[in-house]
Amino acid sequence: MGLVLIQLAGIAGLIVLAVVVLFAVFILASAIRILKEYERGVIFRLGRVREEAKGPGLILLIPVVDRMVRVSLRTVSMPVPPQEVITRDNVPAKVDAVIYFRVLDPNKSVLAVENYSFATSQISQTTLRSVLGQKDLDDLLSNREAINQELQAIIDEHTEPWGIKVSVVEVKDVEIPKTMQRAMARQAESERERRAKVINAEGEYQASERLKQAAERLESPTALQLRLFQTLAEISSEQSSTIIVPVPLELFRPFMERGDGYRRSVKPSQAQRGVQAAEELSKT
Repeated sequence: MGLVLIQLAGIAGLIVLAVVVLFAVFILASAIRILKEYERGVIFRLGRVREEAKGPGLILLIPVVDRMVRVSLRTVSMPVPPQEVITRDNVPAKVDAVIYFRVLDPNKSVLAVENYSFATSQISQTTLRSVLGQKDLDDLLSNREAINQELQAIIDEHTEPWGIKVSVVEVKDVEIPKTMQRAMARQAESERERRAKVINAEGEYQASERLKQAAERLESPTALQLRLFQTLAEISSEQSSTIIVPVPLELFRPFMERGDGYRRSVKPSQAQRGVQAAEELSKT
């Protein structure tokens, strides 16, 4: 009987020892925390937050008295779900975006808002709808950089009291109805045709100016004659049997003027003597 009691006492002692060891392990596990380089710990002691967030490294807590909340300081990339918006020129569009933010103040991110990720997502959606609703479709498609900066400034202003810094907001995709896409395609085609006509007209205008300048330079008969010879040289290189070349009278004007001058230089008396000499020769 005594032996049995001794054995029972031994078993009870082992059980008590095991319970004590488990309790000690539990106490140590609740008292020791290890934070990574990008993590900080917001410690509550009896419900009151400590002055500064702890970490990184080994953190010792008072069991049962202290409670720690982990906060990551890494930049978070969060997609904004597609939002149905109506632009200022009454065009329906579906727009989605992506937002990049990180925690600057761990204490504020825990104390000022219940879930900073969810709150940032909600404020991003509402801001996206309100800002894009004030823009025209052309601005939404062409001024993407200015819209991104405006969104980033507004969202960052709302999240600053939460200890959140919004660094980048990017509008990813703008989806418009098929009918509007076809209308925009026709508009773009008309714009390209208009530019082509303007460029063609400008080319013709410049060519006419050059031709005018060339005509002014070719007023000289010598220049006209040289140009005619050049044209004949170009035509002769082609294989043709008959070439009809209009010769302008300007080419013969120097010769005509020379002939008129010669006639004016001859005196009437000399001309009469020449005629009489010719008659006498005819009689003999």
